[in-house]
Amino acid sequence: MKKDRRQFLKNTTLAVIAMGASPLLTKADTGKSRDLSNVKPQEACNPLTQDYYGTGPFYTPNAPISSDGVMMPSDEVGVRLKLSGIIKNLDCTEVIPDTVLDLWHANDAGAYDNTGFSLRRKIISNSAGFYNLETILPGKYLNGSSYRPSHIHVKVTTPGFSTFTTQLYFEGDTSIAGDAAASITSGTFDATDRIIPLVDNAGVLEGTWDVIVDGDGILSADDLHLTNGMIYNVSPNPFTDQVTINYGVFKSSKARIEIYNLQGQLVANVENKQLNANKYSAVWRPEPFMASGLYFCVLKINDLQVHYLKILKK
Repeated sequence: MKKDRRQFLKNTTLAVIAMGASPLLTKADTGKSRDLSNVKPQEACNPLTQDYYGTGPFYTPNAPISSDGVMMPSDEVGVRLKLSGIIKNLDCTEVIPDTVLDLWHANDAGAYDNTGFSLRRKIISNSAGFYNLETILPGKYLNGSSYRPSHIHVKVTTPGFSTFTTQLYFEGDTSIAGDAAASITSGTFDATDRIIPLVDNAGVLEGTWDVIVDGDGILSADDLHLTNGMIYNVSPNPFTDQVTINYGVFKSSKARIEIYNLQGQLVANVENKQLNANKYSAVWRPEPFMASGLYFCVLKINDLQVHYLKILKK
């Protein structure tokens, strides 16, 4: 019964989004905002692929759980790396809480800890399917006559489903093209969507990696309520002094644009107006004392959170 109800809600949501519940979805876009008339719910929903090398020879079971996402001690040598993302089911219509990410990687010198649990941790997605981790950029090591690109191994286990094992790579790594695994661009071991961009934020590399795997999840607020409004675009992103937020209200409503930090604290109220169905823009100019890093730009319609995007303040 629970699965039947979930499937009914999912199908209803997809049908409403696909048909376009607002005349705004067919209007021409005069700015940088996205015209949603041809957007499919599964757009950019790319299920996680296996890595050609699989688990590799350096896996150690029973890594400790990190409650805060930190994988290394404060004095670990190397460039700091922060990653965050959301765990979704295979058609991206549900988020999956309590997913275990079992991660391990080499240190700055390209060596693994094979006797303990240095740079080996399990991280569990929260009730909304989100995870975050903080570690160092893995060092490279020789694999035959060439270096393997910087990579992070990960085993993904959603509640009640089989474990999926793969590897994560990073854009701009000069060793990717010559690597037997990272260079694969099609088929079962396609690594294309596992090579992610990183942004240098005051010496800390930051990136987003959403994990699309098999599992039973819950309908996210984003999927369920996108017929009320949507953030089309934030620009520039990353930004320094100000960011423009382009959004749409799909029926006469009270609309609010709010900014939250990674701890979930409200840090700015950008917009709070009664608006008719149309496209709008707002500008956030952070106070000078606000720290650099990732923030969440949230659209609320009649006090209901309907959409959010991540933004990076440099």
